[in-house]
Amino acid sequence: MRYFIVDDDTASRRMLAQIITESGLGEVIGESESGKKSLPFILSTQPDFVLIDFLMPELDGIETIEQLQNEGYQGQFIMISQVVNKEMVGEAYEIGVEFFIHKPINRIEVSSILKKTAEQFQLKNSLLQIRESLANIGPYTKPQMQRNVKENVLSILNDMGIVGEAGSNDIVSIIEFLMENGNSNAQIPSLKELYEAVAQKMAVDNVEKESKAIEQRIRRTIIAAVNNLASLGSIDFTNPEFEYYAPRYFDFQEIRSRMKQIEENDDTPMKVKVNSRKFLQMLYREVVDKYNQP
Repeated sequence: MRYFIVDDDTASRRMLAQIITESGLGEVIGESESGKKSLPFILSTQPDFVLIDFLMPELDGIETIEQLQNEGYQGQFIMISQVVNKEMVGEAYEIGVEFFIHKPINRIEVSSILKKTAEQFQLKNSLLQIRESLANIGPYTKPQMQRNVKENVLSILNDMGIVGEAGSNDIVSIIEFLMENGNSNAQIPSLKELYEAVAQKMAVDNVEKESKAIEQRIRRTIIAAVNNLASLGSIDFTNPEFEYYAPRYFDFQEIRSRMKQIEENDDTPMKVKVNSRKFLQMLYREVVDKYNQP
């Protein structure tokens, strides 16, 4: 990944560049202390990501992003800010900012966010390639159907920020199995049957042991989705991913409890009730609906 950093604070730029380099996240191809000065460099180098401070003289972060977009920059933005309020967050979401790095800069937070954005960047490129290939083929063969199902599932998991979780592959396998063997009402069998069916397809020696491992991986992945959506909702209750997925895929009370904990800066580990059946049932229905669209 190629990064460009825009921040009027020299120490912040150096720290971000150091984290990117030492974590092996990619290459910092340029830096600038102001939004106005950064414009020609970003437009000429076209980095994959621009890390940009919200509060800067002459042009603030939002204004700089708008100018870059108007002049044809196609990359992604990560906002850096010490002050986060709902109006600013809402405005940032509207122009395409998906992630925030909070000041004072924390190495773990920066590394985690940049890894997640890199995964999503690579996934989007893969999905684009799949769409282009599907546009040039006729009626679906079985392998083609599987690619289309996988594309839809990964797109939804990407929205929830859990593509990189270990259980995401298991979830894809379950939905592929259901699409091959399911019914027109988009109802799923018992979770035990599903986990065992996917384990059998893996050709493992101990199906029962692997099905339990699948159950745990999916459970941890759903918990990660709860945490991600609760974080989005605690910052901006009108975030589109939060509004769409939180009430449909989860028990909303669990999301709300986690939001409250985040808002209170409570780091105490929270026991989250996981409804894997509801999650998989909703995901299956949504994929069926997308697959059946003309």
